[in-house]
Amino acid sequence: MAYLANLTIGGGNKVVLIAGPCVVENREITFKIAKHLDKLTRKYKLPFIFKASYKKANRTSGKSFSTIGFEKALSILSDVKNEFEIPLLTDVHTEEEIEAISGVADVIQIPAFLCRQTELLQAAGRSGKTVNIKKGQFMAPGDMKHSAEKVLMTGNKKILLTERGATFGYNNLVVDMRSLVIMRSLGYPVILDATHSVQLPGAGKNQTAGQPEFIFPIARAGVAVGIDGLFIETHPDPKRALSDAGSQLKLNCVEDLIKQIMPIDRIVKDKIENK
Repeated sequence: MAYLANLTIGGGNKVVLIAGPCVVENREITFKIAKHLDKLTRKYKLPFIFKASYKKANRTSGKSFSTIGFEKALSILSDVKNEFEIPLLTDVHTEEEIEAISGVADVIQIPAFLCRQTELLQAAGRSGKTVNIKKGQFMAPGDMKHSAEKVLMTGNKKILLTERGATFGYNNLVVDMRSLVIMRSLGYPVILDATHSVQLPGAGKNQTAGQPEFIFPIARAGVAVGIDGLFIETHPDPKRALSDAGSQLKLNCVEDLIKQIMPIDRIVKDKIENK
């Protein structure tokens, strides 16, 4: 299990929603998304962690949007956290960023392409924050034990493992639902990223395309397996999003998703408790 201020992830507890925009585009949109998600999760009594990247370091094209600026984006995230009194997740790309990030974030996320970077994982571990490691598209789920152990070496046991799809030929990803069971067997809470999992990397014109019509079925399937958290990137108008426009869930669809996954989660967790 992993513990944050007011919630526990794993151990048969209710599924946690980790949701927000792909990247901080501006203050207005970030606050709009946070307010909507905060209202929904309070309505349905669903544990919630707000996520947004202050910077997108891994882009298909060098001309793609990356950030509005490190300090500006981090300030907006800090204001969102304080305004709505919600835990915050954001990713890091270098060791040097971690000190500033750990002053704001409750969960430090290691991007999928960096999940084997020893020094980055250990620096995140030394922060004392919960560390969410995304499984690389190139990684076997069982091999994630090595990434987790790099964080454990720092004395930090607050580790989450996230599935976000595996490479399936060129420009395609697929979620192997067995990976959720395999990573759970390593002893850590498991998160399913249902939006990055529908990406078609590099399949768009100078950008990553996606198949958002599969977000709902992938999310339902993951919850049926018994995941501890569901990761969703969402935007009021995904087609106009500055990052991952092809795979984000439209903000007004989040409530329908919550209503679909919660009954499934209750059934699965009740069966686990009664074993």
